[in-house]
Amino acid sequence: MGRVPVICVENLYEQAICTEYRLHGSQIGIIKGEVMEIRKLNPDEQPPMELLLLADPSEPIVREYLRRGQCYIAVIEGDAAGVYVLLPTRPGTVELVNIAVCETLQGQGLGKRLVHHAITGAQQAGYKTLEIGTGNSSLDQLALYQKCGFRITGIDKDFFVRHYEEEIYENGIQCRDMIRLSQDL
Repeated sequence: MGRVPVICVENLYEQAICTEYRLHGSQIGIIKGEVMEIRKLNPDEQPPMELLLLADPSEPIVREYLRRGQCYIAVIEGDAAGVYVLLPTRPGTVELVNIAVCETLQGQGLGKRLVHHAITGAQQAGYKTLEIGTGNSSLDQLALYQKCGFRITGIDKDFFVRHYEEEIYENGIQCRDMIRLSQDL
C-alpha cells in the first residue's frame, strides 16, 4: 500500500495534511477525522439513490446512466458519503454524469476529492477527454469544476426544460440550460 500526503479540508477555514492510501484500486483518506474510502460500487450493492438524486432529481434518468456507466462511492464508517458516475460517451471520451456529497459533509472538500478521483480514474482507463455538464443555476458546482481544471465548452439551451417534467430551482434561479465543460486528460 503506497502513501501520499495530500491536503484535506477539515472545515471551511483551515486545511490539514492527511494521509491517502491506495489499496486494490480504492483510495482511502481521512476527512473530519474519519477514514474514507473511494471505490467502485460492488455488483451486489445497491447504488446510493438518495445521494444520486441530490444531483439529479429524475430517478428514471439516474437509473438509465447507472445501467450504462460505472458508479463510485465514498464511504465513511460504512455509510455512503459521496458518489459519482462515469459514463463512456464516445471513443476516448467519458462523462462525469453525476456527483453528489451527503449534505452534512458538503463544503469540506469531499466533492473536490471525488472530482480528482474521477479525473485520475479516467486517465488510468485511457480516456483522452473527461466531460461534465451542470445547470446554469449550479453556481458552486461551476466554480468547483473550473477549479479542478475543466473549461466551459458550450451551452445546451433549455436542456432541463426539455428533459425534466418539473421545473428545477437552485440559488433562486431556474435551472434551464446545461453548461458543458471538458478537460483534456
